[in-house]
Amino acid sequence: MTDSTDTASQAPDLEDLNKLKTAYDNVREQIGKVIVGQEDVIEQLLVSIFARGHCILEGVPGLAKTLLVSTLAKSLSLDFTRVQFTPDLMPSDITGTEVIEENKSTGHREFKFVHGPVFTNFLLADEINRTPPKTQAALLEGMQERQVSAGGKRYALPDPFFVLATQNPIEQEGTYPLPEAQLDRFFMKVFVDYPTPEEEKDIYKMMTGAPVGEPEPVLGGEEVIHLQKTVRRVPINDLLLDYVMRFIRATRYNTDDAPDFIKRWLLWGAGPRGGQALIMAAKTRAALQGRPEVSIEDLHAMAVPVLRHRLVINYNAEAEGETTDSVIKRLIDTIPVGGDAAASDKAVQRTLTS
Repeated sequence: MTDSTDTASQAPDLEDLNKLKTAYDNVREQIGKVIVGQEDVIEQLLVSIFARGHCILEGVPGLAKTLLVSTLAKSLSLDFTRVQFTPDLMPSDITGTEVIEENKSTGHREFKFVHGPVFTNFLLADEINRTPPKTQAALLEGMQERQVSAGGKRYALPDPFFVLATQNPIEQEGTYPLPEAQLDRFFMKVFVDYPTPEEEKDIYKMMTGAPVGEPEPVLGGEEVIHLQKTVRRVPINDLLLDYVMRFIRATRYNTDDAPDFIKRWLLWGAGPRGGQALIMAAKTRAALQGRPEVSIEDLHAMAVPVLRHRLVINYNAEAEGETTDSVIKRLIDTIPVGGDAAASDKAVQRTLTS
């Protein structure tokens, strides 16, 4: 187990945290020029970006999912590519393909790899559930290894690299649900909901009036990479690490750590990758708010978007009206944090200041 004193000594200084918070506020300001509301969605999306994770956005058509992603890419001054996933899309349409080209200096013909749209910083996989599993799987290597293999060679993807996928939850005909193995590669699954009445009125005013202002780039690729490294240095107390471990293990119905309702409602729980993602999301949320350590509120705030696609509920849960979100929220109310939340945060603060 990591020693808390060593972790605290490697923590980012206040200058780095201030830079990260300023960058976060600036990006949100630029997104606000185009996107109305969706505060939680924007926060979760930016947490995913600064944590170096991929994200899947789910919502009905017309909620500006594609516009949100493209606006974010513009505000970060990164290359952006959009691919509309369709049933006839082939893997090579994503990764690229080899073509025969004549070398003018020698006259010999040789294979040349032509890069596909995956060679970008931001890849928007629009309606990813509309393409067959073979093409969906073409993204797996790029998402996990950040490289593409073709013709016996490996081609590194640009850094930073993010896959931001969207899917429509209401149209199931002609779609191919993502398998659990691929869903687990996504750092977060974010639900995009309908706007409030006030926000919807503002949307009508903005989008039917004079042209809205374009977002200005406030961060470049090198700055994003630096801020991602800053996030990883945010410390988390051993008490909260133990809490994350117990929380993740409690999602597995076949372990002694699982509460009765987990054994009754879940077919499958989260693996260690889910725990790692939860810790990184909590670190990122704390850093983006300018705080030098992780609190229990950060873990609770990030638990649902990080874990909702990593749990599989059974028919009993569906019959009782339960969802993965409600199961996670019940776990939050059930799993103790070595005492109450206030005591945990005080213990974290004492460790960091000692």
